[in-house]
Amino acid sequence: LFLAVCAVGIGGTFQYGYNVSIINAPTQHIHKFLNETWTSRYQKELNPDLLTFLWSVIASIFSLGGLCGALIGGSMAIRLGRKGALLVNNIIAILASILMGISFPTGLFELLIAGRFLIGINSGIGFCVQPLYIGEVAPKHLRGGLAMGTSIFLTGGILTGQIIGLRQEMHFFSPVLELLGGEKYWPLLLSSSCVPALAQLLFLPWFPESPRYLLIDRGDELSCAKALKRFHGSSEYQREMEDIQRECFALDGEKPKKPWQLFTDRGVRWQLITVIVMTMGQQLSGINAIYFYATYVFEQAGILAEKIPYVTLGTGVCECLTALSCGLLIDRVGRRYLIIGGYLLMTLWCTVLTFSLTYQELYSWVPYLSMACVFAFILSFGLGPGGITNTLTAELFVQSSRPAASMIAGTVSWISFFTIGMLFPFIVNGLKQYCFVVFLLECFFVAAFLFLIIPETKNKSFLEIKKEFHKLNFGRNA
Repeated sequence: LFLAVCAVGIGGTFQYGYNVSIINAPTQHIHKFLNETWTSRYQKELNPDLLTFLWSVIASIFSLGGLCGALIGGSMAIRLGRKGALLVNNIIAILASILMGISFPTGLFELLIAGRFLIGINSGIGFCVQPLYIGEVAPKHLRGGLAMGTSIFLTGGILTGQIIGLRQEMHFFSPVLELLGGEKYWPLLLSSSCVPALAQLLFLPWFPESPRYLLIDRGDELSCAKALKRFHGSSEYQREMEDIQRECFALDGEKPKKPWQLFTDRGVRWQLITVIVMTMGQQLSGINAIYFYATYVFEQAGILAEKIPYVTLGTGVCECLTALSCGLLIDRVGRRYLIIGGYLLMTLWCTVLTFSLTYQELYSWVPYLSMACVFAFILSFGLGPGGITNTLTAELFVQSSRPAASMIAGTVSWISFFTIGMLFPFIVNGLKQYCFVVFLLECFFVAAFLFLIIPETKNKSFLEIKKEFHKLNFGRNA
């Protein structure tokens, strides 16, 4: 099971995290490439405003691709299977890598834009399908910890991108990083996305398809039993088989639903509302503001400018270690306590950070308090919404609704990601450090909603979780 999680993670959410962070490293080289290409093509210099626009397109079209990937990911998981969708998805990543790799030698920045769009589609599909596969192959007593593989590989991808972003400072440590970061070789850096894709194409075929998909969606009981024996062993698979058969019997041949059907299905009303609130809450929680203010906070704490990239790297290490810690705690403490506690702690750190940034120059110790708040917020985010949201999205729905719910969650996530990216500069410029007041209110209201609505899902089957929501969806007398 652990190896299966690694096989799906390396080509799934790892790609998302890696491609979000890797674009920052070659920014100056890409600017120069755009200027030189434009001058060569039109015999005039590129207008600075147009340069900014083209760079914004290259950076942000990844989000548009992610949205498109989220919209088709669920359908691919139904038609091709969870494993099949992930394998086909790697073809998109390899094509994207080729386009980005040849953009520089051909002098076509349009290929770079197309490649970023395609790798966005790849990330959107992976972000949608990976939690489905892991959630369906894991036994209920390990489901939380294994599902945390989604967040662990995501943060691992971000951290890998941050490490490569330190290429100039680390050339003494690794000539390869310096090579990838060099002016002539930055296309290789962007096309390195093909490495996780090739790794998944190499390793994932050795693992079975999701047993739940095989029995409930395909009706193939023999293949389901073989898959369960591979995952759980010949002595333990029968219990999981009985659990899948109970869900199959309860669904009574119900076909996989379309996303729009969930909005009119009273039986999943509060599960859907919960997933939308959690997903929006995760993206709009203020984590982007924390990273935005991190450099300023570290400067005020007296850290030398050339050392700040290493401290920023520490935030990535912090988030990755927190995801690992959450994976160890989730099946012991439970989802409900972790996610509500995470949001409440984030509310606290937003409050403290607002005051510390306001009185940053009043006392010598205040900048250190601000720095502590940055790391505390990242820890709280990783233990709460950063890790638990994707796990709960896969747990709150039965087989017929899960792919559609994953599509909706992915769509909301990408739209929120794009929206906060567009609005965040205006929020910061208008409110300065008081922007954290907006985020603390958002964190508090999400925590209050989850406290009132969400049940504990630890060690419960998908049918048992559905029954927990039955009274909310149909009334107390139902």
